Amino acid sequence: MTPANFPGRLAIQQRVLTPYRAAFFDLLAQGCTGGLSVCAGLPRVEESIATTDLLRIAHYSFIRNLHLFRGPFYLCYQHGLPRWLSDCDPHALIVEANPRYLATHAVVRWMKRRHRPVIGWGLGARSFSFSPPVFEENRRRPRGVRDVLRFSFVSQFDALLTYSRRGVDEYAALGFPAHKIFVAPNAAVPRPVQPMPSRPQRFDAKPTILFVGRLQARKRLDLLLQACAALPEKLQPGLVIVGDGPERLSLEALARMVYPSAKFTGAKHGAELVPYFCDADLFVLPGTGGLAVQEAMSYGLPIIMGQGDGTNDELVRPGNGWQIPSDDLGGLTKALRTALSDVKRLRTMGSESYRIVSEEINLEQMVKVFVEALNSAKQASR
Repeated sequence: MTPANFPGRLAIQQRVLTPYRAAFFDLLAQGCTGGLSVCAGLPRVEESIATTDLLRIAHYSFIRNLHLFRGPFYLCYQHGLPRWLSDCDPHALIVEANPRYLATHAVVRWMKRRHRPVIGWGLGARSFSFSPPVFEENRRRPRGVRDVLRFSFVSQFDALLTYSRRGVDEYAALGFPAHKIFVAPNAAVPRPVQPMPSRPQRFDAKPTILFVGRLQARKRLDLLLQACAALPEKLQPGLVIVGDGPERLSLEALARMVYPSAKFTGAKHGAELVPYFCDADLFVLPGTGGLAVQEAMSYGLPIIMGQGDGTNDELVRPGNGWQIPSDDLGGLTKALRTALSDVKRLRTMGSESYRIVSEEINLEQMVKVFVEALNSAKQASR
């Protein structure tokens, strides 16, 4: 049986430290008897990624990110990474499994010389332009220069952590042993402590659709406004958009033209969000990203969301929602019509959302898988 803790010091390399990840690192630090050190730097300005340096239990070290080139040629060198590693002297190391980070090889070699395990943490092989390799008969080695390089990169790790079965399949297709790949579904919130809100089995008034998040172009709220307008009048919902951001003025202008009943509340946080989640019938994120999805599920809401990079493959399923192409107005309209046409089914899907974040995808379960991977890799490296 896997121990509940990792008996040693752990170090984790990140390109940037986002606020939602801080809670995970603090919880993981409680499961490391020797503590946890996290290093990270700043994103490029144009990325508009929120960062934090506030960790309550884990230790944060700032490191300088040198961003090289753009687009498909982007590379990142983290200046001082080997020195940070030497200073914290960990018994195990977790790094982002991204070959674009140029200092990774140096810190892996540092750990290997000391016979200490290194775990790669990534989305899957497609995160570095993966295409399925062709294998020679009776050999688990990819053919072709690109596939050899990709296999060489992942083979340096003692284990891999990924968010979904899709990631497992991609890493295994490269030739990495499947029994060394661990699925830790991406969690942003802890297991809910509040009971699921009770909702009626019919709509006494208009159903309420909720969006919570930063108002950015990639969230595709323009499609949500148009899809609501395209529904039959009897199904048209009350639409509540909670958040602020660079697209707010243009979205409010669009709403006045196509769906004037839409309500924009501005940014809300913490306890301010509770009544919005409790009063809603359906949570919709037509684009990509969106950490509020898991919080919405913890209040028993079914989900419609755009397909992304695979991090939410395990989160939104046919039992609790719909994943649609992020630029498909017709698909979004169809999903809304289906969802709002059957209240009983919608409530059942909401209950399944609550079950998923209570039992399967939460910070506690994510920590459990990380500890399992760490202990497995440590045992194998002896």
